Amino acid sequence: MKKMTLFLSIILGVSNLWAQSPSNRWNLNNDNSISWKPAVKESHRDHIEMSGKYISAVIRYGVNEDQSFRISRDIVWPMLRTIPNNTHASLTRTFNLDPITLISINKIAVHEEKVNEIRMNGVIKVNSTLNGIIELNRTLFPSTELPAFCEKYELKNINKNPLTVELPEINTLNKTNPTEGVDGSYNLQAQSKNHGTYILQPNESVSYYLCFTGTKTGQNYNNIDIEKELNKRNDFLTLIGNNLILETPDEVLNRAFAFAKIRASESIYQTKGGPLHGPGGLSYYAAIWANDQAEYINPFFPYLGYDYGIESAINAYRHFARFMNPDYKPIPSSIIAEGTDIWNGAGDRGDAAMIAYGASRFALSLGDRKTAEELWTLIEWCLEYNKRKLNPQGVVTSDADELEGRFPSGKANLCTSSLYYDALISASYLGKSLGKNKNQCTTYLSQAEILKRNLERYFGAKVMGFDTYRYYEGNDKLRAWICIPLTVNIFDRKEATINALFSPELWTEDGLASLAGDKTFWDRSTLYALRGVFASGDIERGLKFLKYYSNRRLLGEHVPYPVEAYPEGNQRHLSAESGLYCRIYTEGLFGFRPVGLNSLTITPQLPAEWDSMKIRNAHGFQKQFDIQVQREQDKVRLAVLCNGKPIYNKLAKNGSSHLVKF
Repeated sequence: MKKMTLFLSIILGVSNLWAQSPSNRWNLNNDNSISWKPAVKESHRDHIEMSGKYISAVIRYGVNEDQSFRISRDIVWPMLRTIPNNTHASLTRTFNLDPITLISINKIAVHEEKVNEIRMNGVIKVNSTLNGIIELNRTLFPSTELPAFCEKYELKNINKNPLTVELPEINTLNKTNPTEGVDGSYNLQAQSKNHGTYILQPNESVSYYLCFTGTKTGQNYNNIDIEKELNKRNDFLTLIGNNLILETPDEVLNRAFAFAKIRASESIYQTKGGPLHGPGGLSYYAAIWANDQAEYINPFFPYLGYDYGIESAINAYRHFARFMNPDYKPIPSSIIAEGTDIWNGAGDRGDAAMIAYGASRFALSLGDRKTAEELWTLIEWCLEYNKRKLNPQGVVTSDADELEGRFPSGKANLCTSSLYYDALISASYLGKSLGKNKNQCTTYLSQAEILKRNLERYFGAKVMGFDTYRYYEGNDKLRAWICIPLTVNIFDRKEATINALFSPELWTEDGLASLAGDKTFWDRSTLYALRGVFASGDIERGLKFLKYYSNRRLLGEHVPYPVEAYPEGNQRHLSAESGLYCRIYTEGLFGFRPVGLNSLTITPQLPAEWDSMKIRNAHGFQKQFDIQVQREQDKVRLAVLCNGKPIYNKLAKNGSSHLVKF
């Protein structure tokens, strides 16, 4: 009877998934963008974050019932620090200005705007009609290297007669209170270019520009060439788009992957402490975290081959390494304020396990011996720290986990011990590649085996009818983070764990609930879970839920990236979550596992409904390579090309592991 109840629960969960699937608001386009064409009286609002090296902006946009456009910009200047100079001390201001409302056409103010289409692909493009006689194309984007948010407005006469268009001069300057800024008063300016009166013949166009800047005293950005800045933004998007290209039969997944690469890569800020990858969300800039950066995003950058991302990853680990100490006091959870201060408000969250996990995978995947030697000291220290935190039952203790007390985590949680387990294995591979003491590398492996047994004894439990894991001692409700063992290749309880993850107890219309019975969700746990499900070989269920999730995030009501959480943050587009989305494919579907500075195991998990899948122009191990997985009868062929030359070709059972040496 219990088994039947469990079976029905799982079936109900899958049925609910499809019942929850709404029709998509957005559509795919052939130019790699997505678009929404509002219907008559269709009203909708959304927000998206976009970033450059010196600026970030959350654009709140929408279409009203009369089809008019609405926009508000929350713009952040991470290097304009405010007092107190803490985690959230990036100067932020809201700008509601819409220059279209100030335009006159034939001496008549714009009184009617009809939005025809909104497109996105790293920039926002809005096509509208003004007063029925002017076609307007807005292009909104952040500068890549200047503290500026840029807007281009192209107006085209679609009337049969000439039109006189008056474009307003805008030049507003606000100076902030000097007592509230680390560097005194800051200048916030909105400035137009190409303003004036134009007579447009039929089919003739004129471009008008608006730029929002934030500067310190002595800085001057009055003559920004917005066309040049648009070209730089497009160059960045082309670079990211041409690296690590996913090709599957499902174009939604391909496109969601391509979009996630953008958000994962753009949110790096050039601070006085070097390039720091920041989560964003109007709160987290010019700072790094042991989870978001060291654990989530940094291991992804070597495969993307994005040099600035790799530089930011190395810089992050260097910052954390500053806090190694002989007494093995905790490394801070976050280094803030351009690297000048720390935040440790939740105590030890298992940060040393996060850092050891991420740094060892990053060093292996990058394949650069000099960098690996530098990071080895940090990895060693973090592993020793975790060893000293083992309780009598042999699992790692900590004050909290990465959710920082939002939900109970006990004195020892499943996540920290799982990350430590994986870090020990990666360190053994790395140490061997570097020629470190053989006994030390062997010890790391034996410690991992002991920890795996202890993890099973301590956390393995029946929770709400599923033979899965309790998240901490005393935990009697399912938690989303029971997925973590699957991501580190601990599959002892995989079937029951996956059943629990996809049951109505945890799965919601927005992915996994953090706690059974609670409405709170954090995408990061859903992204980890999907990666783990594929890694465990449960390909078909993984694909169904990945398709659902990807459609919702890319083409649904809040697009186009993975989000942080709800209700906290109202589904902000934090950057590292997009890195976790990409890792579903690299480490889940394709099964990447670095095992040396020049070697990788690949465990392809080709779905039954696909005949092939590819990753082109991947990087890592100081090489560029392509991966092709092709079905041949009841087996799959894995072919790897390095710099265009075949280096591996083998036919094997789907889900088999292949050792590839570069």
